[in-house]
Amino acid sequence: MNLQDERPIFVQIAEYIEDGILSGAFPEDTQIPSTTEISVWYKINPATALKGINLLVDENIVYKKRGLGMFVSTGAAESIRRKRKKDFFDNYIDKVVTEAKKLGLTQEELAAMIERGYDR
Repeated sequence: MNLQDERPIFVQIAEYIEDGILSGAFPEDTQIPSTTEISVWYKINPATALKGINLLVDENIVYKKRGLGMFVSTGAAESIRRKRKKDFFDNYIDKVVTEAKKLGLTQEELAAMIERGYDR
């Protein structure tokens, strides 16, 4: 978590858990850290941690087992990938293509630039 980040802390908490799911640190049907654990680790209000987790509940990324805690839903990693790919397109690719068109770059020139970026 980065306190200098302009995004709200609860959004960063949700992203931290999503990153853990994508990396395999939190496999499907395993428990994620509790709101208390998260709030102690990052020295934040437990309500803020809960708000981040509730974002994931609303997206069916995690679910609650009464009396046990929060667990990763089946298919969560794929759901996160789908969402992030859409966000990536909307937030980056669409803007890059718009700027490339303003600069008069062809599709081939843009693709070459992207390839060059991958090679770095």
